[in-house]
Amino acid sequence: MTLSSPGVAVIGAGMVGRAHANAYRNAATVFAPGRPAPRLVAIADTHEPFAADAAARYGFARTETDWRAVIDAPDVDAVTVAVANNLHREIVEAALAAGKHVLCEKPLAPSLDDAQAMVDAAAASDRVAAVGFTFRRSPAINAIREQVRNGGLGRVRHLVGTYFTDYGFDPQRPMSWRYLGGPGSGVLADIGSHLVDLAEFFCGPTTGVQGTSMSTLVSSRPKPLGVTVGHAGGVELSDEHVPVENEDICTFTTTYAGGTLGTFALSRVAFGHANTLRLELFCENGTASFDLTRPGEFSIIDGTPGQSVNGARQVFIGPWHPYVARGLPMDFPTVGHGQNDFFVFQARAFLDQIAGIDELPPCPDLAHGLHNLRVLDAVVSATDKPVLL
Repeated sequence: MTLSSPGVAVIGAGMVGRAHANAYRNAATVFAPGRPAPRLVAIADTHEPFAADAAARYGFARTETDWRAVIDAPDVDAVTVAVANNLHREIVEAALAAGKHVLCEKPLAPSLDDAQAMVDAAAASDRVAAVGFTFRRSPAINAIREQVRNGGLGRVRHLVGTYFTDYGFDPQRPMSWRYLGGPGSGVLADIGSHLVDLAEFFCGPTTGVQGTSMSTLVSSRPKPLGVTVGHAGGVELSDEHVPVENEDICTFTTTYAGGTLGTFALSRVAFGHANTLRLELFCENGTASFDLTRPGEFSIIDGTPGQSVNGARQVFIGPWHPYVARGLPMDFPTVGHGQNDFFVFQARAFLDQIAGIDELPPCPDLAHGLHNLRVLDAVVSATDKPVLL
């Protein structure tokens, strides 16, 4: 079914929900003309002030405090699910049963069983059912991928991925759903899911996982007396502390076809690193790297220049790279862009899928989200037994 102007709603008005709301608002402004512009119908959140703020900021027509009202609404054709992981299955299944298209945030679900049920629901539906791995829309990451696949870098031999954040560094940050759920549901699921996906974006399917280590440095957190938003809290705290159930730090290695090796380190307690994702790709004929704190560029070393002037060179992203031409208001090198733009490109791709337009790479389906969870589950299963010396 092709919709000329699909009605969209975002379920969840926290940090990532606002990113999706902004993305829908801007999706009609990017790439070729004639693509369907969404109708911005509703923002839903159990905390009405969050929903009202997001709706006012991004131009949505109304707010809801119950996600079921969005699912039942006849003027909503597509929904983004941007709430706590344990709520994904119920909402996605209900949305698909009601004939809605779905874009679900990663990780897909809190368990493999839940994810499989969501995949089964998608298979029984004729709607678009996708999972959001937003970093696949980075122009710089895609530019490096082009050099791996069709340029001079050649096959990746060793990929090193690190993702450091500090939202959990302060032990007085309030308890939230992010700190509950058991091993693997902490920093691994939250941001490690992105690195696992990006590694496969470059190297193909994971064939093995080894040497996992996990650590929880903040063992309990104060219970909030109000509603928290995003990572920061900003809410009055009680004297009661709740045990943290999952990991703050995780390291592991992976293997891929042809002997490619991946090495990963994750932290949510890395002081001073608000959102630092880095990739290093050591390839057959050179090296490339990407740093999210400098999203409009990447570095590359290969054998093209003569030895006397060879070395790492900085490449500024421009309109000759993926997503930039007509993807930015000023599609010019060094103008700059960031993670919010990745969400806009993703929203455009999702809306194109609904309309049957295939000019952009499609959003991964729920089966891909299930596969990602299987890799994360293997990471947990590969936890090292310490050797005492």
